Amino acid sequence: MRSVGIRDVAELAGVSVTTVSHVLNDTPQMRIAADTRTRVREAAKTLGYGPNRVAQALRTNRSGLIGLLSEEIATTPHAGRIILGAQNAAREHDLTLVIINTERESENSHKDDVQALLDRQVEALLYATMYHRQVSLPPNLQGLPAVLIDSTDRAGIVPAVVPDEVGGAVAAVTHLVEAGHRRIAFLNNDDDVPATHERLIGYKQVLREHGIPLDESLIVQSPSETLPGYELAREILARPDRPTALFCYNDRMAMGAYRAASERGLDIPTDLSIVGFDNQELIAANLFPGLTTVALPHYEMGAWAVETLVHLLNGSADGKSLADTPTRLNCPLVIRGSVASPRNI
Repeated sequence: MRSVGIRDVAELAGVSVTTVSHVLNDTPQMRIAADTRTRVREAAKTLGYGPNRVAQALRTNRSGLIGLLSEEIATTPHAGRIILGAQNAAREHDLTLVIINTERESENSHKDDVQALLDRQVEALLYATMYHRQVSLPPNLQGLPAVLIDSTDRAGIVPAVVPDEVGGAVAAVTHLVEAGHRRIAFLNNDDDVPATHERLIGYKQVLREHGIPLDESLIVQSPSETLPGYELAREILARPDRPTALFCYNDRMAMGAYRAASERGLDIPTDLSIVGFDNQELIAANLFPGLTTVALPHYEMGAWAVETLVHLLNGSADGKSLADTPTRLNCPLVIRGSVASPRNI
């Protein structure tokens, strides 16, 4: 069976081969009637014909490829949503993602992986990190349109999209306050990263706005994993003036807090309310009761990053002004069953 060619499309659409070429390649400044364009595209779709990408790249000096350098996110629950958002946005612009998973904190690996993408003639690059933090970009990335996902550039020259960490914390703690809680502990992360500081800012902001005195002893820190979360919660729940609610840095710490509450015979949410952060559904949706938590906008960040790259490529966006201030996307509250009004203790 012979392959479909451009002449077949031209014959079915009733136009010349040249017209088909101009329509399918979106040749600029060509005055072709809208109904002719529609007829050509419908004929190509009917026959299953697409332009030869290799030949097109050689002719236009555009590969139609965007590189995605993912810093270990392919091994985390967040990766799928970032990649899906980026892929769907890329598809809308007839672009294709080329994905490489790189090692965290490895300068040589980053440089080699960027070069691998450059060798494949990507037109632009997305760089997604494992968690929200500042990064230094490989020197061979200079000159290539790029956007950072879930991180910011130490040099301040690359546009970035990050979660609104403060806003997410405000949503979580406000939910607890509106349920009637006044003694709310914050089980925070001990890493020096933006999320640690900004979620604390949001926590303090809500207390201040609602006239709730800040008790520094209710702010505790540890590595943001399940066991440390359990140990922190166990200590703070043993206090005679224990809090009636816990705001946890992430869902893993919240899972540890569930265990600590169970060991003390505390019912969630009757005796203790808990809110997490990240909305890791394998954790949050499967705890009992389901964990109320804050969702990180992974899909939205992936899509925003591709849309921004497209604007950078066609000259409709200024990379420098975008790099001055990272774009912050909303972190919505996902309400499940772990919050209720406090009762007297």
